[in-house]
Amino acid sequence: MKSFGLHDMSKVWNILRALSLLCSALLSFAATASGTDQLKAFVDNTHSARAIFSQTVESKSGRKPQLSQGAFLFARPGKFRWSYEKPYAQLIVGDGEKLWIYDPDLNQVSVKKLGAALGSSPAALLAGDNAMEKNFELTDAGSNDGLEWVEARPKAQESSFERVRLGFRSDLPRVMEIKDNFGQTTTLRFSRFERNPHLAPDLFRFVPPKGADVVGE
Repeated sequence: MKSFGLHDMSKVWNILRALSLLCSALLSFAATASGTDQLKAFVDNTHSARAIFSQTVESKSGRKPQLSQGAFLFARPGKFRWSYEKPYAQLIVGDGEKLWIYDPDLNQVSVKKLGAALGSSPAALLAGDNAMEKNFELTDAGSNDGLEWVEARPKAQESSFERVRLGFRSDLPRVMEIKDNFGQTTTLRFSRFERNPHLAPDLFRFVPPKGADVVGE
């Protein structure tokens, strides 16, 4: 039987050392990849997702922030489902053609064509197609709170918001900040983020409940 000598042990240690250096290099790259790079990696590699979110809305006047929680799903391109659960229920569904907003307490549904409006909306950064730079000016916004940030400003002058900031870690969005044209800031924090789950098509269909008041197109 062939013996395991010092020369063989040296080769093993060299391989282990090389693997250790490779792992360190990969971890370093993941930690230092810019916000823009991580956003593009997320868009390129994520076809569907689901997560839990908490939302804070702060007004320019400094009133007490509004807090809410819920879950969201999306399937590219253009299909998404935002379900607010606390403190009030509300459902927002984009089926690829129309945007539906349902308020169970009022039993009211608002509907309008999704169309090109999705392309320049904050939702497009997560659920839209890959043509982000057609609708947004993207710039790296540095590191903060353990996240790599990217800032997106809409190119369309008639946009309803001023800018969106996204904080990434490990190529996944962890925080989204939206500042609208009235000085109001909406902050979404994501948890339990699942990339590319199988999502049933029915999740992105909406039929107004019987007796609901339907307003819009």
